[in-house]
Amino acid sequence: MRGLIALAGAGLVGALASGRPELALIAMPFLVFAGVGLVLAREPRLAVEIELDRTRLLEGSDAMATVRVRNDGGGPVQIEVALLRSRNLTLDPPGAVGILLRAGGHSELAFDVRPQRWGSHAVGPAVVRARDLLGVTTWEGRLGGRADVRAFPREQRLRELVAPLRTQPFLGTHVARVRGEGIEFADIRPFRAGDRVRHINWRATARRGAPQVNDRHPEHSSDVVLLLDTFEEARDRAGGTLDDAVRAAAALARACLARRDRVALVDFGGTLHWLEPAFGATQLYRIIDALLSSDIAFSYAWRNVDSIPLRVLPSGALVLAISPLLDERSLAMVTDLRRRGFDLTVIEVSPLDHASPGESGDDAVAFRLWRLQREAMRARLQSLGIGVAVWARDGDLGPALEGVNRFRRSARPAMRA
Repeated sequence: MRGLIALAGAGLVGALASGRPELALIAMPFLVFAGVGLVLAREPRLAVEIELDRTRLLEGSDAMATVRVRNDGGGPVQIEVALLRSRNLTLDPPGAVGILLRAGGHSELAFDVRPQRWGSHAVGPAVVRARDLLGVTTWEGRLGGRADVRAFPREQRLRELVAPLRTQPFLGTHVARVRGEGIEFADIRPFRAGDRVRHINWRATARRGAPQVNDRHPEHSSDVVLLLDTFEEARDRAGGTLDDAVRAAAALARACLARRDRVALVDFGGTLHWLEPAFGATQLYRIIDALLSSDIAFSYAWRNVDSIPLRVLPSGALVLAISPLLDERSLAMVTDLRRRGFDLTVIEVSPLDHASPGESGDDAVAFRLWRLQREAMRARLQSLGIGVAVWARDGDLGPALEGVNRFRRSARPAMRA
């Protein structure tokens, strides 16, 4: 409409200025066309609904978003429909889709939705642009509601986990050091009053001439606390250390709960959130939902272990601190936990994959010094009896945990001291 009026106005002004009526005759069709468009134009009555075929999926997986458009007006309308989306969500087709709806007609549009990162993502509302058949008038607005899709982090399958030093008297999969009812053989000892007949070792009894019984180790569970560091992160275009830390925490939570351990979660950073220890699949969904809301929160607050409720850190629990070790508060928290006697292991999400040495010689020297500083920091933690598993972005977490178990077996006397 603005273009038509501008052309007609230019023609009339040119005719008056030059005294040539031909320019006015050229401008008249534009005025007639605009007038007819205004007379025939009716404000469209459109309704839009957005529906997802599934609202929970893994990051990188696809879902289908169906957009239903209905024309409740009295005339045909040309429509262009585009979906608003979150930052880490991709749509196919990415732009607007044009359709023609008759009076009382409806149509369905399909968009492929793919979350590129774990978290909660929004699809919608729809941005709708409608035109009359002559294309003279245009209406634009947002219609439809918002549909949310939750993308779970992709997890690695772990064949080996960190073995706890202490267990709890609940049925589990860890062979306890104490003796009692169990499957794992411990020793042979003389028969005592109260021993069960089925525990008698008949071969040892025949050889020694006195009743001998088998001692066994019971299978217990343990308390595991996942400590997620959200003070700082290193990030590049492909992702950040927080993304990898959340994936590691989800994989560890699933594996520990599968072996019947009680698992707690502490989001320790600029803000503090926690889940108390619990068993089962319900706890796994709680942990994953809590991980999806994890984010780096900038803060100058100097938090320490005293900020964490005691019920979240049970006595004798295995604490798995998942951290890039970029903030002094993270190091202080880790060393404080160790000095308080907690069984502690650090899973270092390596920030080196998200940094480059630079192009100049000075940058390369600074990068090497930074790597040496991190190695010294790692050695200092190991001198305190803290096992450190270094996990690179493209590597597997399982081999890193195997190295930690070897270190813990050799450093066990120092850790007990």
